[in-house]
Amino acid sequence: MMSARFLVLVGESFPMRRALVSSRNAWFHSSVHCKNQVEPRNGSLSLSSIGLKSEIEPKDKIQSDKVVKPLGSSSESLKKKGKLGHINEKKVVQFSLKQPIESAPFAANSFSELGVPQVLIERLENVGFNVPTDVQSAAIPTILKKHDVIIQSYTGSGKTLAYLLPILSAIGPLRNRDPEGNGGDGGRNSGIEAVVVAPSRELGMQIVREFEKILGMENRKVVQQLVGGANRTRQEEALKKNKPAIVVGTPGKIAELSASGKLRTHSCRYLVLDEVDELLSFNFREDMHRIIDHVGRRAGAGADPSSKRIERQLIMVSATVPFSVVRAARSWGCEPLLVQAKNVVPLESIPPPKPVILSESSSGPSSTPSQASVESLPPGLKHYYSVARLQHKVDTLRKCVHALDAKYVIAFMNHTKQLKDVVFKLEARGMKAAELHGDLGKLARSTTLKKFKNGEVRVLVTNELSARGLDVPECDLVVNIGLPTDSTHYAHRAGRTGRLGRKGTVLTICEESELFVVKKMQKQLGIPIACCDFTDGKLLVTKEEKTLSTSV
Repeated sequence: MMSARFLVLVGESFPMRRALVSSRNAWFHSSVHCKNQVEPRNGSLSLSSIGLKSEIEPKDKIQSDKVVKPLGSSSESLKKKGKLGHINEKKVVQFSLKQPIESAPFAANSFSELGVPQVLIERLENVGFNVPTDVQSAAIPTILKKHDVIIQSYTGSGKTLAYLLPILSAIGPLRNRDPEGNGGDGGRNSGIEAVVVAPSRELGMQIVREFEKILGMENRKVVQQLVGGANRTRQEEALKKNKPAIVVGTPGKIAELSASGKLRTHSCRYLVLDEVDELLSFNFREDMHRIIDHVGRRAGAGADPSSKRIERQLIMVSATVPFSVVRAARSWGCEPLLVQAKNVVPLESIPPPKPVILSESSSGPSSTPSQASVESLPPGLKHYYSVARLQHKVDTLRKCVHALDAKYVIAFMNHTKQLKDVVFKLEARGMKAAELHGDLGKLARSTTLKKFKNGEVRVLVTNELSARGLDVPECDLVVNIGLPTDSTHYAHRAGRTGRLGRKGTVLTICEESELFVVKKMQKQLGIPIACCDFTDGKLLVTKEEKTLSTSV
């Protein structure tokens, strides 16, 4: 006898899947009743088809509706249950899969087409944002329709604004207000309504600046940053005094304040996990467990986790979405959607990775270009590598900066102890440089970033700390002095340049013995990385390597 928690899809030969995802803490328990109407060609969902038509049917009708209609008809609806915890109700969401993608606002000409309030549009125009990017055109309406989402797009494509605007449309002083002008339950007395988690202080600071840019300095108390290294007492006092509606912080600090009772997030409406693939690393595991278990849940509501669940909306953000992120989204969210530029699809359409078969052949799985990694790279980049001895790498960096006349350069290294030596050598050759790493204090890091953005520092020498979240749109050159450990790290480093449609250059300086790493990155990312040299102040592409093969 089949369990009541499962329903076999008929009309097509689909395997029966589990409809309930349980974590080790049994966070979510509910009955799932769904009829999937995805066509055999796995067409993408258009924005106009996401949750536009829904209704709550009474319990007696649910019990009588036991006929499963065959798949293949675009007029059929995809029926799913609603938010977790509403066991006696069924939410019917209709998807019109055959609607052409051109008719959806995937390339909107203005933010007003996406449902953004006029007051926010005026703030956007004041800071120079008039036309939304592709990922913003896809993500903003989807989030406004209350869907849990994973936002995936290349670095520098405007992902922060893609979730910032829907949040500010619902909470804070610039939110959409009801006819009486009181904004419903979005007032300041509602407590913390949005929690944004970032893996580093730098990314957290960048997110706060984006919020403040739209809110204006007069409303800066609406958002508060919570990061390690800052005075805990002052942060607690600011929480009590300012009563922010939005907090942005690192996992350790948010979990610490939550455990102490100083940060109450049980009524939170939005949980944003920025750079979620990094947040899933082992270092953040315990802190993330607490955040997921407490943000947007009622405290002391009984042993049943479903009784503690409220309408928390989960938003995950990353340039790369490995399958670990997909698993986490299915466990933590409710029917999440994957949002990409010009594409919105249910996570169920993403198959699990194929098992790795070890082979002596060079064309094994590790050589296959990763679609997620390719999509994470900004489109306007040129990739080069240059072979140099270890003691000559800094000199090669200097030659590249002069050859390209680069004004804003970020140089990556793998070991913090080497940063100071590189800065010393560059300064000795008359090139203004500075180091940025986690061992510096908060003030020193802020000062260094400010000098770099103001043009007082030409070369910022840093480690993996700055590979995520460092937003300097003017950056025109990224140099890997220390080679990235994998294609994902390469993509995140490269994403520091070529942001928001600009052009950029990525140079990897390797020793002869490290050349195989560059070839491996090239195959995994599916991009050409040309060999180059610097002669007479010019970058010259080596003819033999100009059309380096990307075939596997």
